[in-house]
Amino acid sequence: MDVNNVFLIGELTKEVFMDQLEGFISAEKPNYKLQKEAQGNLGHYVEDATYYRSIVGGMQYLHLMEVLRYLKVTQDYGLKFIKDGDMRLTGFTDADWAGDLDDKKQLVPTVSTLVINDILCTEKLVIWCYNLSATELAHNPVFQSRTKHIEIDMHYVKNKVFAGELNIEYIPSKEQSYVVYLGAHSHGPELSSVDLNRVTQYHHEFLGSFLGSNENPEDAIFYSYTRHINGFAAKLDDAVAAEMARLWPESKSFSEEGFGPIPSKWKGICQNDKDSQFHCNRKLIGARYFNQEYVSSFYSPRDIYGHGTHTLSTAGGNFVAGASVFGFGKGTAKGGSPKARVAAYKVWWEGLGGCFDGDIIEAFDMAIHDGVDVLSVSLGSEKPSQFLEDGIAIGSFHAVQHGILVVCSAGNDGLVDGAVAYDPKKVNGKILVCLDGNSRRVDKGLQAVLAGAAGIVLVNLPEYGNDRMTEPHVLPASDINFNDSISLNSYITSIKHPVGFITRPTTEFGTKPAPFMAAFSSKGPNMITPEILKPDITAPGENIIAAYTEAESPTNLNEDKRRIPFNSILGTSMSCPHISGIAGLLKTLHHDWSPAAIQSAITTTATTLDNNKQQILNASFAEATTFSYGAGHVQPNLAMDPGLVYDLTVNDYLNFLCALGYNKNVISLFSTNCSYTCPKNAISLVNFNYPSITVPKLSGSITVTRRVKNVGSPGTYQARVKTPQGVSVTIAPKSLKFINVGEEKSFKVIIKAKNASVTKDYVFGELIWSDEKQHQVRSPIVVKAV
Repeated sequence: MDVNNVFLIGELTKEVFMDQLEGFISAEKPNYKLQKEAQGNLGHYVEDATYYRSIVGGMQYLHLMEVLRYLKVTQDYGLKFIKDGDMRLTGFTDADWAGDLDDKKQLVPTVSTLVINDILCTEKLVIWCYNLSATELAHNPVFQSRTKHIEIDMHYVKNKVFAGELNIEYIPSKEQSYVVYLGAHSHGPELSSVDLNRVTQYHHEFLGSFLGSNENPEDAIFYSYTRHINGFAAKLDDAVAAEMARLWPESKSFSEEGFGPIPSKWKGICQNDKDSQFHCNRKLIGARYFNQEYVSSFYSPRDIYGHGTHTLSTAGGNFVAGASVFGFGKGTAKGGSPKARVAAYKVWWEGLGGCFDGDIIEAFDMAIHDGVDVLSVSLGSEKPSQFLEDGIAIGSFHAVQHGILVVCSAGNDGLVDGAVAYDPKKVNGKILVCLDGNSRRVDKGLQAVLAGAAGIVLVNLPEYGNDRMTEPHVLPASDINFNDSISLNSYITSIKHPVGFITRPTTEFGTKPAPFMAAFSSKGPNMITPEILKPDITAPGENIIAAYTEAESPTNLNEDKRRIPFNSILGTSMSCPHISGIAGLLKTLHHDWSPAAIQSAITTTATTLDNNKQQILNASFAEATTFSYGAGHVQPNLAMDPGLVYDLTVNDYLNFLCALGYNKNVISLFSTNCSYTCPKNAISLVNFNYPSITVPKLSGSITVTRRVKNVGSPGTYQARVKTPQGVSVTIAPKSLKFINVGEEKSFKVIIKAKNASVTKDYVFGELIWSDEKQHQVRSPIVVKAV
């Protein structure tokens, strides 16, 4: 049963005077099968319509999630309208509604499914019945407490009934045996009865969260697998089983298999007070949602859009064998830190305005409190803001102050949603060739299908170059670059009846050149503080396969009814968790490294070369620059042993804010060191100890200071420079000798404009410190003369 398509749920009242419908439900009506069912269940043939009691109750038109929460709390299995061809209603009677044992015996057999034909989905559907009198309700406290939920509408269905437009068919429902597999246990070598009982209790609690208060999970479970296999076997109603099946595959990347107890330092919670079907475990150890800046009807950390599931599993998803997108790209999925514990902090609400600073700052505050080590933030604002006006910047500072590394996506300047329509007379049975433009590609595909097209070829705009986007289209589709489209257009226009076909796609390996910079990836320079290079680093972000919500279609189109556990998505939101996962590994390997040290290790070991050993290209296959990829493409293995790092303290960040001219009193509020004050002589922004050097306003010459810390073995490092065009770069001293781990040394970089005719645009170079052990500590140099 697909709960996403539930429209209405009603409650069964104890009694409905069905004699009012006698003109419809009589023996002469062959399409009404209740009499036969009643004869079998109640032991006698029903001729009088008044015997049709406890069949249909008052209906309440409720919002979907409110309905599900209400059912889960009170176990009022009601009538569900489900859009599946004809409208279907699943009706259940709750035994605790019965006033006595005889009633209970009569009520239980009426569990059934109603099939209703020819009712428009756009109309409000309500079941017609007569209300119960106050006297009849008073003797039953269950009914008395629920009268507020009963809403009677005698008109719509009544008219349908007497007009003979409402056809009802009863189909008995049955419970079946199901196995709920939860992975493996992580028991210690000595297995005690306490361990076994704890597992069994967890199974009861887990199943109980899907059942109601009047259903005992201990009665449903007949096997509890407690030793090596984690799971249980139970007798379940189809609807409950379907609900569990819908939930668990969504979390395969967050399976707790192989994980021991949750670390004692963890202070977080699993905020499922409004969504009891949301579960955390020993892998996904926490989840919260933040939506106080606007009213939402869905109070849950659950990801119903797909973005959060995808990014979190990319950063820290567990190993999942056989992952693919419709059979393509098949392999074992894992996050950057597959054995890390993960937690979700939901601040983005699709369709409700996105996210707001108030919620973002509260999420950062709670994440710091909970005890996270790395924060992966795949979101951002449309326009850059000053630091003290940016919720992400404020939250990030406090996180770093507590030793937490924050990784943020740089942003996308990609497609803009729009609308498109095709003429069915021209399109039907044809393969369309469409220039990419104002609407999403999958939207174009949908409109093509609705118009009767057989397939679609999507042509990149010239500025998108050689980007190749693998998207889960709803019809056969092919994506080509602009240059290839010229040849295609030449063929189409040269023949009266052009013919084409689209072959089944395949998975490509070893494509060259790779990586290259996607056209959508935002580029520098930094618009707020040009002395700080942005972006810092690049990582895979195009056509990334990772876990996906099954509450949404892979295209996010309402018309698309497909559901898949993994999806291919693109964006800097996908690059961000790659870096976050690597940061998590480095944090595990080097517990004492600061966030700045981890950042330095990642950026100074990156590469600017592709798999052709040439400079990384952009989507048009021209050489990309530092403003596209920052320090380069990440190399995780080298980041484990960078040799030297550029480190920063909390006071360094505060000095940086002082240098920007922020109010001293405001800055002092940020520091946990109450004695901090801005230095009398503000630092120069170019001397902020960042692992890159950016001089946005070079006039004559400038001396830049940097400080490096040895995090490797003893050794001597020599400096070499790839000089930016039109300037000279001198390093003093040119050699740095380190004896101890943690030892720090400073050096100076003197940059001079060679002559007055030096270029007025940004130019790029690099500084590399290397030792005899093959450490290559590389820092970009970016200069613009004035």
